[in-house]
Amino acid sequence: MSKDDKLIDFAAERDKRIHDLRDKKLNEMRDAFEQAMPLGKGKKKSKGKPKKP
Repeated sequence: MSKDDKLIDFAAERDKRIHDLRDKKLNEMRDAFEQAMPLGKGKKKSKGKPKKP
């Protein structure tokens, strides 16, 4: 018989792989959005109504 420490939990390995695939897809989507709509760094333009004193 084989030793118990050699056993592989296929469900856990599959969860890790699926998690990695989803992270990769998420990063690709973030990159695509940053290219399409770059985030302003520092400056914010407010086009709303000015505050009343």
